[in-house]
Amino acid sequence: MEHLDIPGAGRVSRIGLGTWQFGTKEWCYGEEYADHTAGQIVRRARELGVTLFDTAELYGFGRSERILGEALGPGRDEVVVASKLFPLLPVPPMVRRRERASARRLQLDRIPLYQIHQAHPLVPDAVTMRGMRDLLRERRIGAVGVSNYSLARWHRADAALGRPVVSNQVQFSLAHAGPLADLVPFAEQEERVVIAYSPLAQGLFGGRYDATHRPSGIRSHNPVFSEENLTRAALLLDQVRDVAAAHDVRPAQAALAWLLHQPRVVVIPGASSVEQLELNVAAADVVLAQDELSALTAAARAFRPASAAGIALGDARKRVRSLRS
Repeated sequence: MEHLDIPGAGRVSRIGLGTWQFGTKEWCYGEEYADHTAGQIVRRARELGVTLFDTAELYGFGRSERILGEALGPGRDEVVVASKLFPLLPVPPMVRRRERASARRLQLDRIPLYQIHQAHPLVPDAVTMRGMRDLLRERRIGAVGVSNYSLARWHRADAALGRPVVSNQVQFSLAHAGPLADLVPFAEQEERVVIAYSPLAQGLFGGRYDATHRPSGIRSHNPVFSEENLTRAALLLDQVRDVAAAHDVRPAQAALAWLLHQPRVVVIPGASSVEQLELNVAAADVVLAQDELSALTAAARAFRPASAAGIALGDARKRVRSLRS
């Protein structure tokens, strides 16, 4: 598998493992998954060469970090563990305290990549980054990243830290291709890394869902799985299926392969089973032709999902029409 170097953090596999679902009840995977399957997935990921494991203090209110730290075992210092600070009162003393709590749950003396989970609407990065600079100076973390930052806010974070913020973790998939316009070119130019979360759009590209078959659980609240958006996504999904069929792989693998063909991008799909993990990792071996890449990119850019507000308004109008009829 191809790797990228993240200065200060280490060498990461282009396909990592996202662990939001570890210990998080919203995914409805159950206690058997949290107690046993999650650990099996982590250990198998290590065997397959995965070296990037992403988590956050917010996931399961720390339980994801505990599960990951335990599953990695004595080899936890041999991989790049990335965790995230939720910016609730992100002043330097609180940044220090919260980093120490995450490190204890992960059983690490040093967190290789420590990220700000999202931009605070009121507290400027100049405040939070003072705490991050302290952690870097004390070698409690290896590198600083951000998550859900615009390009302009990423620039401001650089200035506030006084050195490059090495990564930006954002929602990025064929269904959410916005980072192609600015974040990806910036990362390529400056040798940063874009970490793509929800690279399969929470299962949209798994081939199971359409306008007549929608998911349940936490995914049912994702606007992309509305009847309206699943109808709009039909052409994009057909394009993904065509490319997958040409390579004799699953649609999800074709969708991941498209992301891996973008420069300075790593992906962190979750996995509900060891089998799904293995399929995700195998996507690294899928080599797409230029015409296939172009077709997928064009389909991604043509997809215009309706917002949650737009969907709600459309549903309200349908109800009004039904009452009048």
